[in-house]
Order: sequence, then structure tokens, then C-alpha cells
Amino acid sequence: MASDDWRLQIDFRDDGVADALHDRLDARELEHDLSAAFHDRVIVSRNGTTLFLYAGDQQQAEKARGLVEQLTTEDEEEVSIDFKRWHSLSQEWEPADKPLPEDAAAEAAEHQVRIAKERRETEEQGYPQYEAQVELPSMDEAGEFADRYRSEGLPTVQRWRVVLVGAADEDAARALADRIRAEAPAGSKVGVAASLREAEDDLPRPFAFLGGLGG
Repeated sequence: MASDDWRLQIDFRDDGVADALHDRLDARELEHDLSAAFHDRVIVSRNGTTLFLYAGDQQQAEKARGLVEQLTTEDEEEVSIDFKRWHSLSQEWEPADKPLPEDAAAEAAEHQVRIAKERRETEEQGYPQYEAQVELPSMDEAGEFADRYRSEGLPTVQRWRVVLVGAADEDAARALADRIRAEAPAGSKVGVAASLREAEDDLPRPFAFLGGLGG
């Protein structure tokens, strides 16, 4: 997700109210109002009694918020609206009025907050947040490679010619990938990714485009 993304989180009292507003936001009869309000698509996602609206800039997000407030006022519904902006270095949704880091020191500080969070979550959840991945030329080489890293106490999984080595955070995974590149046989393919379990936890809910508008 790009660093200039904005999100509205709208919390309702029950599923029925959330479902009704979701349908209204996605309804064809609103297309004229939405096309006047947005240049690009706004993505709508629902999770139970909560709706999420994702916009590409602050102006889009503000207009989306105005539309939601208009519709909920018309329906006399009480809702809670939380307005946030994505910070790519910390990988967190932060309050919309919190500025992005403006210099190297601020960027480094925000990155370290993210790394500390990943390490804490690894410890609390009991599984690695990230993994270094390597595909080796043969299954035998993969087995030997996995045994070597497993003997060091590193969480390691082998499937056919692929070996996954867990890491507590992204920085640790990248350092591990650098080591693997230096040690793996020629022709091996090395990469870094969020662990499968972590990726499954972060999968987005089904979403729609607000008003069905083209970009």
C-alpha cells in the first residue's frame, strides 16, 4: 500500500445498519453524487459492524467522510468515524493529523518503532512475523540447507526444494536473506516475505469500489 493512503473507519451499533450503509454507498443511484465528489475510486470494505473506506489522498478522504456523515444523518444513525493516514515506515495507520517523517532521523525513529512492534508480536504470538525464503537447485541441497539452519535453533521449514527460515522482524529477515545468498549454492533464489500465518492474519476483507467509478 502506498504511503499516501487515507482510511475512514466507521463503527456501527449492529450489522444491519452497517450492511444498509454499505449497500447505499455502492448503489447505482449514488453514482452522480460520487462522480462529482471523487476523481479516483474509493475502496469500501466491511468487517461486521465496521466499514472501512480507503482513499488515495486527503481530499478524497474528506469528501468520503462528508458523504458518510450526510447519509448517516439522513438515516438518524449514530456512528463513530475514525480518520487515519498510512505511515509506510511504521506500517501503521496513524491519526490523520500526525505528519509523515520529514527527515532521515524521523524516518529512522519511525522504522525502529515498527521493528520493535514486530519483535514484540513475534514473542506474544509465538510465530515469526517474517521469513527468508530460498529455492535451491535440488531437494537434497534443500534438505542439507534446512538441517544446517535448524541446528542453529532457527525456525526452519523445508518443502521440496524450498526452505523457509523464520525471523522476528523484517530487518532480521533481510539480514538472514543476505547470509543465505552468500551461503546458498549457485542458482538458488532468495527472497523475504511476511510469514504465511502473518499474511493470512492481514488479508483484507472483501471490498467494493465506492460508486463503481472508473479511475
